[in-house]
Amino acid sequence: MRSISIHDSKTGRSLPIVVPAIDEVGANERADFFTKRSIKKESKVQALYLAITMCDLTTLEGADTPGKVRQMCAKARHPVPPDIFSAFAAAKNMPPVPSVAAVCVYPLMVPIAVKALAGSGVQIASVATAFPSGQAPFSTKLDDTRFAVREGATEIDMVINRGAFLSGEYQEVFDEIVAIKEACGSAHLKVILETGELGSFDRVRLASEIAMEAGADFIKTSTGKVQPAATLPVTLVMLQSIADFYRRTGKKIGMKPAGGIRTAKQAIHYLCMVNETLGEDWLTPDLFRFGASALVNDLLRQVFKEATGRYYYDRVFSLD
Repeated sequence: MRSISIHDSKTGRSLPIVVPAIDEVGANERADFFTKRSIKKESKVQALYLAITMCDLTTLEGADTPGKVRQMCAKARHPVPPDIFSAFAAAKNMPPVPSVAAVCVYPLMVPIAVKALAGSGVQIASVATAFPSGQAPFSTKLDDTRFAVREGATEIDMVINRGAFLSGEYQEVFDEIVAIKEACGSAHLKVILETGELGSFDRVRLASEIAMEAGADFIKTSTGKVQPAATLPVTLVMLQSIADFYRRTGKKIGMKPAGGIRTAKQAIHYLCMVNETLGEDWLTPDLFRFGASALVNDLLRQVFKEATGRYYYDRVFSLD
């Protein structure tokens, strides 16, 4: 058991954060259990559709262009052209493929995404706070966030200052999240821990607790730029932290594993783990997301397999 004390400037009180020691062997064994789970055929179709609605399509490259963002937004609205799919799905009474949850872009590309997704219900997420390193002056991080929100972002994905966290400067990490949350206004805040750089499950648990206490709406594993990114064991540790926080406060925090989830089979493992750790309330895009653009294509392949009995050729949907 580990306990630290954080000063909450809003209330003027000392905030105790108590973190249990994590049994690493137990966490790995428990996570491995979910890789052996299977679901019935009828439930599989529902799981595939649900997973699609939970995906965030992302393009975060220096070579991003307005055209690339528009293309991604078109795929976010309609992951596969409805007229193509309907011909196969009618015989199986399968509904149209749903939109994804959100697109995630750099702040400069937010206006392009806002225009492309108008009226779709797809959220516009933007990375901020000197993504992916987090190494920038605090004033720059605030400006980054405020710019993205002003341009129309409905969700902000921030990275914590891992240098400060690993140096034991937990108050600094907490204060930054509090300030960024305030700068978000009505936009939801996802706090990226970059678990691949934290070094242990104990640190992942502590970072999760600090982020939630500071006001995160979601906690997120990774930027996708560091390996290892999302894994079942590290996600399980974060889910358990969310469960304990909910029992303690009554507040539901969302979870987003990001990076390395590429197959529908993996996605179903994650959904089973969420269901058994947090319950059905979390099986919604409002509380669970996949940060894995490549995952969408495999989900679509499996949907076509259920509709046609065979794996349809990939070029029926975009490969980006």
